[in-house]
Amino acid sequence: MITISLCLIVKNEEKTLRSCLSSVAKAVDEIIIVDTGSTDQTKSIASSFTDHIYDFKWIDDFSAARNFAFRQATKDYILWLDADDILKEEDCNKLITLKADLEPSVDSVTMFYNYAFDEFGTPTFRFKRNRLVKRVNQFKWIGAIHEYLEVSGNIVDSDITVTHCRIHTKSDRNLKIFQNRLLRGETFTPRDLYYFANELKDHNKYAKAIIYYNKFLANGKGWVEDEISSCSNLADCYHQLGNSEMELQSVFRSFQYDSPRAEFCCRLGYYFLTRKQYEPAVFWYKLASELQVPTHNLGFSNPKFSTWLPHLQLCVCYDHLGQHANAYKHNEIARTYRPKDRNILHNKKYLESVLHISDSSEAAE
Repeated sequence: MITISLCLIVKNEEKTLRSCLSSVAKAVDEIIIVDTGSTDQTKSIASSFTDHIYDFKWIDDFSAARNFAFRQATKDYILWLDADDILKEEDCNKLITLKADLEPSVDSVTMFYNYAFDEFGTPTFRFKRNRLVKRVNQFKWIGAIHEYLEVSGNIVDSDITVTHCRIHTKSDRNLKIFQNRLLRGETFTPRDLYYFANELKDHNKYAKAIIYYNKFLANGKGWVEDEISSCSNLADCYHQLGNSEMELQSVFRSFQYDSPRAEFCCRLGYYFLTRKQYEPAVFWYKLASELQVPTHNLGFSNPKFSTWLPHLQLCVCYDHLGQHANAYKHNEIARTYRPKDRNILHNKKYLESVLHISDSSEAAE
Protein backbone atom coordinates (compact mmCIF):
# COMPACT_ATOMS: atom_id res chain seq x y z
CA MET A 1 0.00 0.00 0.00
CA ILE A 2 1.27 3.46 -0.88
CA THR A 3 1.62 6.25 1.68
CA ILE A 4 0.34 9.82 1.20
CA SER A 5 1.49 13.24 2.34
CA LEU A 6 -1.22 15.93 2.30
CA CYS A 7 0.18 19.38 1.49
CA LEU A 8 -1.64 22.69 2.03
CA ILE A 9 -0.60 26.32 1.89
CA VAL A 10 -2.73 28.50 4.16
CA LYS A 11 -3.31 32.02 5.41
CA ASN A 12 -6.09 33.04 7.81
CA GLU A 13 -8.15 29.91 7.20
CA GLU A 14 -9.59 29.41 10.68
CA LYS A 15 -13.15 29.16 9.31
CA THR A 16 -12.46 26.28 6.92
CA LEU A 17 -9.25 24.47 7.85
CA ARG A 18 -10.73 22.14 10.46
CA SER A 19 -13.41 20.90 8.07
CA CYS A 20 -10.83 20.38 5.35
CA LEU A 21 -8.40 18.38 7.45
CA SER A 22 -11.13 16.39 9.23
CA SER A 23 -12.55 15.31 5.89
CA VAL A 24 -9.33 13.68 4.69
CA ALA A 25 -7.22 12.91 7.77
CA LYS A 26 -8.05 9.20 7.91
CA ALA A 27 -6.87 8.70 4.33
CA VAL A 28 -3.41 10.28 4.61
CA ASP A 29 -0.24 9.40 6.50
CA GLU A 30 1.25 12.86 6.90
CA ILE A 31 -0.10 16.41 6.87
CA ILE A 32 2.14 19.29 5.80
CA ILE A 33 0.88 22.81 6.53
CA VAL A 34 2.73 25.82 5.09
CA ASP A 35 1.53 29.10 6.56
CA THR A 36 2.15 32.30 4.61
CA GLY A 37 1.35 34.81 7.35
CA SER A 38 -1.79 33.95 9.31
CA THR A 39 -2.92 36.32 12.04
CA ASP A 40 -5.90 34.25 13.22
CA GLN A 41 -6.18 30.76 14.75
CA THR A 42 -5.13 28.89 11.61
CA LYS A 43 -1.87 27.53 13.01
CA SER A 44 -3.51 26.54 16.29
CA ILE A 45 -6.15 24.55 14.41
CA ALA A 46 -3.49 22.94 12.22
CA SER A 47 -1.52 21.88 15.28
CA SER A 48 -4.41 19.66 16.40
CA PHE A 49 -3.84 17.58 13.25
CA THR A 50 -0.09 17.72 12.66
CA ASP A 51 3.29 18.82 13.99
CA HIS A 52 4.50 19.56 10.46
CA ILE A 53 3.74 23.29 10.31
CA TYR A 54 6.12 25.58 8.45
CA ASP A 55 6.28 29.32 7.91
CA PHE A 56 6.89 30.70 4.43
CA LYS A 57 7.30 34.39 3.68
CA TRP A 58 4.67 35.40 1.12
CA ILE A 59 6.28 36.75 -2.08
CA ASP A 60 3.20 37.01 -4.34
CA ASP A 61 4.02 33.61 -5.81
CA PHE A 62 1.71 30.65 -5.23
CA SER A 63 4.02 28.20 -7.00
CA ALA A 64 6.90 29.11 -4.71
CA ALA A 65 4.77 28.35 -1.64
CA ARG A 66 3.37 25.11 -3.06
CA ASN A 67 6.79 23.88 -4.17
CA PHE A 68 8.13 24.61 -0.67
CA ALA A 69 5.27 22.56 0.79
CA PHE A 70 6.00 19.67 -1.57
CA ARG A 71 9.65 19.67 -0.52
CA GLN A 72 8.61 18.98 3.09
CA ALA A 73 6.70 15.81 2.16
CA THR A 74 8.25 12.42 2.95
CA LYS A 75 5.66 9.85 1.83
CA ASP A 76 5.29 7.98 -1.49
CA TYR A 77 2.67 10.29 -2.97
CA ILE A 78 1.60 13.89 -2.39
CA LEU A 79 -2.04 14.96 -2.25
CA TRP A 80 -2.68 18.70 -2.40
CA LEU A 81 -5.79 20.62 -1.36
CA ASP A 82 -6.77 24.18 -0.49
CA ALA A 83 -8.07 24.97 2.98
CA ASP A 84 -11.61 25.53 1.67
CA ASP A 85 -11.75 22.13 -0.02
CA ILE A 86 -13.15 18.94 1.47
CA LEU A 87 -13.54 15.31 0.56
CA LYS A 88 -17.05 14.10 1.22
CA GLU A 89 -17.18 10.81 3.09
CA GLU A 90 -17.78 8.72 -0.02
CA ASP A 91 -14.82 10.39 -1.75
CA CYS A 92 -12.57 9.91 1.26
CA ASN A 93 -13.49 6.22 1.23
CA LYS A 94 -12.69 6.08 -2.49
CA LEU A 95 -9.29 7.59 -1.74
CA ILE A 96 -8.65 4.94 0.91
CA THR A 97 -9.52 2.24 -1.64
CA LEU A 98 -7.31 3.88 -4.26
CA LYS A 99 -4.48 4.04 -1.74
CA ALA A 100 -4.72 0.28 -1.19
CA ASP A 101 -4.90 -0.59 -4.88
CA LEU A 102 -2.69 1.98 -6.63
CA GLU A 103 0.18 0.56 -8.64
CA PRO A 104 3.54 2.18 -7.80
CA SER A 105 4.07 2.74 -11.54
CA VAL A 106 1.41 5.48 -11.50
CA ASP A 107 2.90 8.97 -11.63
CA SER A 108 -0.27 11.04 -11.13
CA VAL A 109 -3.95 10.58 -10.36
CA THR A 110 -6.57 13.06 -11.51
CA MET A 111 -9.67 13.87 -9.49
CA PHE A 112 -12.75 15.90 -10.28
CA TYR A 113 -13.08 19.33 -8.72
CA ASN A 114 -16.59 20.60 -8.02
CA TYR A 115 -15.91 24.30 -7.73
CA ALA A 116 -19.33 26.01 -7.83
CA PHE A 117 -22.92 24.94 -7.24
CA ASP A 118 -26.48 26.04 -7.95
CA GLU A 119 -29.17 26.59 -5.33
CA PHE A 120 -29.90 22.84 -5.28
CA GLY A 121 -26.31 21.84 -4.66
CA THR A 122 -25.73 20.62 -8.21
CA PRO A 123 -22.24 21.40 -9.57
CA THR A 124 -22.22 24.24 -12.09
CA PHE A 125 -18.46 24.46 -12.58
CA ARG A 126 -16.48 21.24 -12.69
CA PHE A 127 -13.10 20.16 -13.99
CA LYS A 128 -10.28 17.70 -13.40
CA ARG A 129 -6.94 18.33 -11.77
CA ASN A 130 -3.83 16.27 -11.10
CA ARG A 131 -4.29 15.80 -7.35
CA LEU A 132 -2.10 12.89 -6.27
CA VAL A 133 1.47 12.76 -7.57
CA LYS A 134 4.50 10.57 -6.98
CA ARG A 135 6.88 12.44 -4.69
CA VAL A 136 10.15 11.13 -6.13
CA ASN A 137 9.25 12.59 -9.55
CA GLN A 138 9.62 16.07 -8.05
CA PHE A 139 6.87 17.56 -10.18
CA LYS A 140 6.92 21.34 -9.98
CA TRP A 141 4.28 24.02 -9.72
CA ILE A 142 4.49 26.62 -12.49
CA GLY A 143 3.24 30.22 -12.43
CA ALA A 144 3.12 32.89 -9.74
CA ILE A 145 -0.68 32.98 -9.84
CA HIS A 146 -3.30 30.53 -11.10
CA GLU A 147 -0.48 28.05 -10.87
CA TYR A 148 -0.55 24.57 -12.35
CA LEU A 149 1.24 21.35 -11.51
CA GLU A 150 3.38 20.17 -14.43
CA VAL A 151 3.14 16.38 -14.57
CA SER A 152 4.03 13.65 -17.03
CA GLY A 153 4.21 9.88 -17.26
CA ASN A 154 1.58 7.35 -16.29
CA ILE A 155 -1.52 9.39 -15.40
CA VAL A 156 -4.64 7.65 -14.10
CA ASP A 157 -8.12 9.20 -14.01
CA SER A 158 -10.12 8.52 -10.85
CA ASP A 159 -13.77 9.17 -10.02
CA ILE A 160 -12.86 10.84 -6.73
CA THR A 161 -14.26 14.36 -6.32
CA VAL A 162 -12.82 17.21 -4.31
CA THR A 163 -15.54 19.65 -3.23
CA HIS A 164 -14.86 23.37 -2.95
CA CYS A 165 -16.56 25.14 -0.04
CA ARG A 166 -15.79 28.79 -0.64
CA ILE A 167 -16.83 31.21 2.08
CA HIS A 168 -14.54 34.13 1.24
CA THR A 169 -15.89 37.13 -0.63
CA LYS A 170 -14.33 38.15 -3.93
CA SER A 171 -10.88 39.66 -3.44
CA ASP A 172 -8.77 41.91 -5.65
CA ARG A 173 -5.58 40.18 -4.43
CA ASN A 174 -4.94 38.31 -7.69
CA LEU A 175 -5.71 41.35 -9.82
CA LYS A 176 -3.22 43.43 -7.84
CA ILE A 177 -0.54 40.76 -8.23
CA PHE A 178 -0.96 40.86 -12.00
CA GLN A 179 -0.99 44.66 -12.06
CA ASN A 180 2.20 44.81 -9.98
CA ARG A 181 3.88 42.38 -12.35
CA LEU A 182 2.94 44.64 -15.26
CA LEU A 183 4.39 47.65 -13.45
CA ARG A 184 7.64 45.74 -12.96
CA GLY A 185 7.75 45.17 -16.72
CA GLU A 186 7.45 41.39 -16.51
CA THR A 187 6.65 39.48 -19.69
CA PHE A 188 3.37 37.57 -19.43
CA THR A 189 3.15 34.00 -20.64
CA PRO A 190 0.05 33.00 -22.66
CA ARG A 191 -1.39 31.54 -19.46
CA ASP A 192 -0.75 34.83 -17.64
CA LEU A 193 -2.58 36.74 -20.37
CA TYR A 194 -5.58 34.43 -20.05
CA TYR A 195 -5.83 34.61 -16.28
CA PHE A 196 -5.19 38.34 -16.16
CA ALA A 197 -8.10 38.76 -18.58
CA ASN A 198 -10.22 36.58 -16.29
CA GLU A 199 -9.38 38.77 -13.30
CA LEU A 200 -10.28 41.91 -15.26
CA LYS A 201 -13.59 40.38 -16.31
CA ASP A 202 -14.38 39.28 -12.75
CA HIS A 203 -13.85 42.88 -11.62
CA ASN A 204 -16.17 44.25 -14.33
CA LYS A 205 -13.32 45.75 -16.37
CA TYR A 206 -14.83 44.37 -19.56
CA ALA A 207 -13.17 46.58 -22.18
CA LYS A 208 -9.69 45.89 -20.80
CA ALA A 209 -10.48 42.19 -20.40
CA ILE A 210 -11.35 42.05 -24.11
CA ILE A 211 -7.91 43.45 -24.96
CA TYR A 212 -6.13 40.73 -23.02
CA TYR A 213 -8.35 37.88 -24.22
CA ASN A 214 -7.56 38.95 -27.77
CA LYS A 215 -3.84 39.14 -26.97
CA PHE A 216 -4.03 35.62 -25.57
CA LEU A 217 -5.87 34.23 -28.60
CA ALA A 218 -3.61 36.05 -31.06
CA ASN A 219 -0.59 34.47 -29.41
CA GLY A 220 -1.77 31.03 -30.55
CA LYS A 221 0.30 29.21 -27.92
CA GLY A 222 -2.28 28.73 -25.19
CA TRP A 223 -4.01 25.56 -24.05
CA VAL A 224 -6.95 24.83 -26.34
CA GLU A 225 -9.37 24.63 -23.40
CA ASP A 226 -8.32 28.14 -22.33
CA GLU A 227 -8.78 29.33 -25.92
CA ILE A 228 -12.32 27.96 -25.97
CA SER A 229 -13.01 29.46 -22.54
CA SER A 230 -11.68 32.82 -23.78
CA CYS A 231 -14.26 32.84 -26.56
CA SER A 232 -16.98 32.29 -24.00
CA ASN A 233 -15.62 35.01 -21.74
CA LEU A 234 -15.30 37.40 -24.68
CA ALA A 235 -18.97 36.78 -25.45
CA ASP A 236 -19.78 37.60 -21.80
CA CYS A 237 -17.79 40.83 -21.97
CA TYR A 238 -19.40 41.97 -25.20
CA HIS A 239 -22.82 41.08 -23.78
CA GLN A 240 -22.14 43.27 -20.75
CA LEU A 241 -21.10 46.10 -23.08
CA GLY A 242 -24.24 45.70 -25.20
CA ASN A 243 -22.36 44.66 -28.35
CA SER A 244 -24.50 41.76 -29.62
CA GLU A 245 -22.67 41.52 -32.96
CA MET A 246 -19.28 40.89 -31.34
CA GLU A 247 -20.90 38.62 -28.77
CA LEU A 248 -22.17 36.46 -31.63
CA GLN A 249 -18.79 36.55 -33.39
CA SER A 250 -17.10 35.38 -30.21
CA VAL A 251 -19.43 32.38 -30.06
CA PHE A 252 -18.62 31.37 -33.65
CA ARG A 253 -14.93 32.01 -32.96
CA SER A 254 -14.98 29.08 -30.55
CA PHE A 255 -15.72 26.73 -33.47
CA GLN A 256 -12.15 27.29 -34.70
CA TYR A 257 -10.84 25.28 -31.77
CA ASP A 258 -13.25 22.36 -31.49
CA SER A 259 -16.65 21.10 -32.59
CA PRO A 260 -19.51 23.11 -31.07
CA ARG A 261 -19.74 22.76 -27.28
CA ALA A 262 -23.11 22.72 -25.55
CA GLU A 263 -22.49 26.09 -23.91
CA PHE A 264 -22.08 27.83 -27.26
CA CYS A 265 -25.08 26.05 -28.73
CA CYS A 266 -27.17 27.38 -25.83
CA ARG A 267 -25.80 30.86 -26.44
CA LEU A 268 -26.88 30.67 -30.08
CA GLY A 269 -30.25 29.30 -29.05
CA TYR A 270 -30.70 32.25 -26.71
CA TYR A 271 -29.64 34.69 -29.42
CA PHE A 272 -32.43 33.47 -31.69
CA LEU A 273 -34.95 33.04 -28.86
CA THR A 274 -34.62 36.67 -27.80
CA ARG A 275 -35.27 37.65 -31.42
CA LYS A 276 -38.38 35.44 -31.55
CA GLN A 277 -36.77 33.25 -34.20
CA TYR A 278 -37.95 30.06 -32.60
CA GLU A 279 -37.08 27.49 -35.29
CA PRO A 280 -33.33 28.25 -35.34
CA ALA A 281 -33.45 28.51 -31.54
CA VAL A 282 -34.89 24.99 -31.43
CA PHE A 283 -32.09 23.74 -33.68
CA TRP A 284 -29.32 25.01 -31.41
CA TYR A 285 -30.99 23.99 -28.16
CA LYS A 286 -31.64 20.48 -29.49
CA LEU A 287 -28.02 20.17 -30.51
CA ALA A 288 -26.94 21.29 -27.03
CA SER A 289 -29.18 18.67 -25.42
CA GLU A 290 -27.59 15.93 -27.52
CA LEU A 291 -23.99 16.81 -26.66
CA GLN A 292 -22.07 15.23 -23.82
CA VAL A 293 -19.95 17.09 -21.29
CA PRO A 294 -16.30 16.46 -22.30
CA THR A 295 -14.66 14.03 -19.86
CA HIS A 296 -11.45 13.28 -21.73
CA ASN A 297 -9.53 16.39 -20.73
CA LEU A 298 -8.87 18.78 -17.85
CA GLY A 299 -11.05 21.55 -19.27
CA PHE A 300 -13.78 23.42 -17.42
CA SER A 301 -17.41 22.42 -17.83
CA ASN A 302 -20.85 23.50 -16.70
CA PRO A 303 -23.17 20.48 -16.96
CA LYS A 304 -26.34 22.59 -17.14
CA PHE A 305 -25.71 23.45 -20.79
CA SER A 306 -26.16 19.83 -21.87
CA THR A 307 -28.70 18.76 -19.24
CA TRP A 308 -31.66 20.75 -17.95
CA LEU A 309 -31.12 24.20 -19.50
CA PRO A 310 -31.57 23.34 -23.22
CA HIS A 311 -34.69 21.30 -22.40
CA LEU A 312 -36.17 24.16 -20.39
CA GLN A 313 -35.51 26.53 -23.29
CA LEU A 314 -36.93 24.04 -25.79
CA CYS A 315 -40.09 24.06 -23.68
CA VAL A 316 -40.26 27.84 -24.12
CA CYS A 317 -39.59 27.67 -27.86
CA TYR A 318 -42.14 24.95 -28.53
CA ASP A 319 -44.74 26.78 -26.47
CA HIS A 320 -44.27 29.87 -28.65
CA LEU A 321 -44.59 27.64 -31.73
CA GLY A 322 -47.86 26.21 -30.43
CA GLN A 323 -46.35 22.73 -30.09
CA HIS A 324 -47.47 22.21 -26.53
CA ALA A 325 -46.93 18.44 -26.41
CA ASN A 326 -43.27 18.93 -27.34
CA ALA A 327 -43.03 21.76 -24.82
CA TYR A 328 -44.39 19.49 -22.10
CA LYS A 329 -42.01 16.66 -23.06
CA HIS A 330 -38.93 18.83 -22.76
CA ASN A 331 -40.12 20.46 -19.55
CA GLU A 332 -40.49 16.99 -18.04
CA ILE A 333 -36.95 16.13 -19.09
CA ALA A 334 -35.73 19.33 -17.43
CA ARG A 335 -37.71 18.38 -14.31
CA THR A 336 -35.76 15.12 -13.96
CA TYR A 337 -32.66 17.26 -13.34
CA ARG A 338 -34.31 19.97 -11.22
CA PRO A 339 -37.47 18.56 -9.65
CA LYS A 340 -37.92 21.56 -7.33
CA ASP A 341 -37.25 24.33 -9.83
CA ARG A 342 -40.11 26.84 -9.57
CA ASN A 343 -40.03 27.79 -13.24
CA ILE A 344 -40.17 24.17 -14.34
CA LEU A 345 -43.01 23.42 -11.93
CA HIS A 346 -44.88 26.50 -13.17
CA ASN A 347 -44.46 25.31 -16.77
CA LYS A 348 -45.71 21.88 -15.80
CA LYS A 349 -48.89 23.26 -14.28
CA TYR A 350 -49.51 25.60 -17.22
CA LEU A 351 -48.92 22.97 -19.91
CA GLU A 352 -51.02 20.37 -18.12
CA SER A 353 -53.92 22.82 -18.19
CA VAL A 354 -53.36 23.49 -21.90
CA LEU A 355 -53.10 19.79 -22.75
CA HIS A 356 -55.83 18.78 -20.27
CA ILE A 357 -53.49 16.43 -18.45
CA SER A 358 -54.52 15.37 -14.96
CA ASP A 359 -52.27 13.79 -12.35
CA SER A 360 -54.19 10.53 -12.66
CA SER A 361 -53.87 10.37 -16.45
CA GLU A 362 -50.18 11.20 -16.23
CA ALA A 363 -49.69 8.45 -13.70
CA ALA A 364 -51.53 6.03 -15.99
CA GLU A 365 -49.04 6.70 -18.77
